[in-house]
Amino acid sequence: MRKRLLEQRWPWLVAAGLSLVAFLSILVESQQPKGWDRRPRGSSEDIAGLRDRDDLNVLFIVVDTLRAERLGSYGYERDTSPVLDRLAHTGVRFERHLAQSSWTKSSMASLWTGLYPARTGITRFDDVIPEAAEMATEVLREAGFQTIGLYRNGWVAPTFGFDQGFEVYQRPVPKPLPPQVRRENPTLSEKGTDEGLVEAAVEFARVNGQQRWFLYLHLMDLHEYVYDEESALFGASYSDIYDNSIRWTDGSIEILLEALAVLGQLENTIIAVASDHGEAFLERGFEGHARRVYRETTEVPFLLSLPFRLEPGVVVEARTSNVDIWPTILDLLGLEPPQGIDGRSRLPDILASASGQPPDEESPPTIADLDQNWAQRDRGPLPTIAVVDGAYRYVRVEQSGDRRTEELYDASDDPSELRDLAAEEPETLERLRATADAYYETEPTWGEAPTREIGELELNLLRALGYQIP
Repeated sequence: MRKRLLEQRWPWLVAAGLSLVAFLSILVESQQPKGWDRRPRGSSEDIAGLRDRDDLNVLFIVVDTLRAERLGSYGYERDTSPVLDRLAHTGVRFERHLAQSSWTKSSMASLWTGLYPARTGITRFDDVIPEAAEMATEVLREAGFQTIGLYRNGWVAPTFGFDQGFEVYQRPVPKPLPPQVRRENPTLSEKGTDEGLVEAAVEFARVNGQQRWFLYLHLMDLHEYVYDEESALFGASYSDIYDNSIRWTDGSIEILLEALAVLGQLENTIIAVASDHGEAFLERGFEGHARRVYRETTEVPFLLSLPFRLEPGVVVEARTSNVDIWPTILDLLGLEPPQGIDGRSRLPDILASASGQPPDEESPPTIADLDQNWAQRDRGPLPTIAVVDGAYRYVRVEQSGDRRTEELYDASDDPSELRDLAAEEPETLERLRATADAYYETEPTWGEAPTREIGELELNLLRALGYQIP
């Protein structure tokens, strides 16, 4: 993919010719690492000083369906993610990070608002984020950032309220799939790849380099298991192809970073990389996502790359969640997050880790939640919940007929969370059960979420992503 994109005669290449010449001259003389990463070296003092800068941009990349433990920086033995690993090793990596659902719409509503699903009310296929909701994007726009969103997943479409705070929020027109590119998820019929998003992002950065900007990219190629011959490194099983697609997506991100380097914008851009959920590979008899909230579909990466290199990179060991992402980024920028949210800034944890100090306080339990009937028009809610507290994960699965199962896992000596300790640790089970009960007593912050009738054409577009919507 990288070779194909660079062979195209993009307008930005012509316009950025002089910048490229200057960049190459610096490359000859510089003693910094070669490649796209030309950022200066930074320190914990530089992290704290970001809030005093008035030249910062924010690039927020969501890699749909990215499971944390399939990245090298999270301990994976395969070389799936050299570019993302570079960002992790010279930035901030959050070691234990939880998505708030295993389904995109519910998860992303929590991410943007800093609220758990029970408080957003976004749990069903036809729910819409109400206008009363305060999104992180609105905070950035009020602070003077130009706000642009590019997406390919229909669950974050503007018709569901995800465009709030964006000046431009678009789904790029898909291009025909080149013959050397393969899509191996048999349930999908979506056309095109993330190539259009990358091209549009590069052009945006070129044209808007003199303004403070916020750019959100929601990448979908991993969700669709896209790869090509160059990224086909790991085999032909379902799980192997997923790894191939991570490598492909990693290459797409590299193209964007190279363009930002040529334009001289890496030195004033905060880059955040996150995911809405992971992916299961029959660990418990399930494949895919949006069914349960076990480890494999809710443990996701969160990486922060700053306008400077941290050597060594910072690792935040404390348990964190997607609801913490925007409170943290806004705090880095010196901006206040919305009041009364569930997430909190992790800047104190970042600064403590950068200084070799323990965190000031323990992380409270955090939640992942899914209505198992989210896609069923004529069925009532059937929730499943995970309460994660330190190394423990309590999982409750409601079943029809007022039946339920409860499970308890301890990742400290069972990293894959496959050994159920519910019968062995009744006190821990009861404590986390009480947390789950209290969670379900909470009400949506803005009242019951509005809904909208979804036409058959739009339903077909969502079905093309592989979702089974009757």
